This record gives sequence, C-alpha cells and structure tokens, in this order.
Amino acid sequence: MSNTLLKQKIDEAVDVIKKQVDFEPVIGIILGTGLGSLVDGIEMVGHVEYEKIPHFAVSTVESHAGRLLFGNLRGKPVVCMQGRFHYYEGYSFEQITFPIRVMKALGIETLIVSNACGGLNPQFKAGDIMMITDHINFFGGNPLIGPNHEELGPRFPDMYETYNFEYRKIAREVALSQGIHLQEGVYIGLSGPMLETAAEYRMLRGFGGDAVGMSTVPEVIVARHQGTKVLGFSIVTDMGLPDNMHPLKIEEVIAIAGEAEPKLRDIIAGCVERM
Repeated sequence: MSNTLLKQKIDEAVDVIKKQVDFEPVIGIILGTGLGSLVDGIEMVGHVEYEKIPHFAVSTVESHAGRLLFGNLRGKPVVCMQGRFHYYEGYSFEQITFPIRVMKALGIETLIVSNACGGLNPQFKAGDIMMITDHINFFGGNPLIGPNHEELGPRFPDMYETYNFEYRKIAREVALSQGIHLQEGVYIGLSGPMLETAAEYRMLRGFGGDAVGMSTVPEVIVARHQGTKVLGFSIVTDMGLPDNMHPLKIEEVIAIAGEAEPKLRDIIAGCVERM
C-alpha cells in the first residue's frame, strides 16, 4: 500500500473516532482471549464499535468483543482494544496492526499487550502470568514488508529493548507488592489456528521459547516501528510439554484465562499507575 493511502486510512479512522469520543489517551491496551473483563477497573468515557470505524477489521473470534474503549485507569487516560484481530482469521498483517497505527495517531505513547498462551517452560504451570521479555517471530511474514512509511517510522527499525526495560522493572515491583508470582520469558508467535504437535513444542522450546501463541508479535513490531514503548503479558492457559500432552479444548483455555485474569488486571492497573 502506498504511503499516502495508509496515512489517509489512519486519518479517516481517527476522524470518525474523535467525532464519537472526545478523548486523548496516552496508553493503549490490547486484551487477548478470555481477558475482556480487564476493563472493569476503567472509568469509562465512551466506546466505539470496530464495525463503525473505517478500515477496521471485525474480530471473528467469539471471546473477542470488538470495541475500542476510552476512559481513565488509575488516573491515566487509556484506550483499550476489547478484542484483537488474528492472522488465522484471514486478515493481512496490515489489517491486524492497523489499530496500533490509529491508537498512535490518537495520542498513545505506550502500548500494553496481553494474550493467552501455551507454556513451553517446564517451570511454568497453567494459570501463571508471564511478563514477555522478548519474542520470536514465526508467523512467516512481517507487517513492515513493502514500501516504508517514513512519516510513521524508519525503514530498518531497531528491535533492541522491544519490551521496555523500565516498564519491566515496574511490573516486577508491582507483582511483588501484590504478592503475585510473575514468570518471565520469551514469547513465540505462530500463525495458528491449530495448537502445536508434540514435535513442534519440543522444537519451539529448543529455540528458546518459554510460551507460544497466535498473536501479539505483529502488533509489537508495528508499535516499535512507530516509537511506541511496549509492555507485554501472557496468561499461561495450558502446558505444551511434549512428553506429557493431553487433549485440549478452547473452552478450557478461556476458562483458565478467566480464572487468572484478576491477577493480570491488578498487575496492569498497578503498572499504569506508575507509568
């Protein structure tokens, strides 16, 4: 897509949003599978349905509500994606990451991402919260391929400190103060939608992964391209241990995410307060 066309699409989306909600956020939050009720602590100012925003995709995943929420969380103005888009839904990387471009144009300087994931590290267990320290892109593609949009970011963005060091320090302090055991590790992003085979789990662990999921990496790449600071968390909903596997249904994943959600909600709120 040409530079002019992408910029035009961003401007059109922002114009529609601002006509419905007069609010300037400084922090953006993406809520993943089973994590929609994290918004409970936000003092709402307004919301906009994805289907009413030009050029926004609409999530086809049942557990993703599909709204942009605006409000204040611990005194900080935030915009929250209640539901995200996935590559496995048939969307392009540009469609998946378009909301990140729009949130930047709305004013955000920080992006907090969350997801549900499978655990690879044998030290983890289902229900754990993992702070993402780094990621590996196994999507087989990249949202920055194609003409670079210089007004949005550099041709060759540096991925040093992809997940902000200072924010990670804050997250550790917040979790400790709340008595929550916070795991840390590397997130591997795959296209999905199937879960991995035992051989794939063994390979991914050998490559240095601590958790695996079907989202997050494209959005974070675009966030860093445009200079947005990132903090990321995963809820470990199941364990991908190749020698101890069992059948898994998505209903179980959503249920475990829901049980662990209050811990993640408290950590995110505490981090936002200190940012």
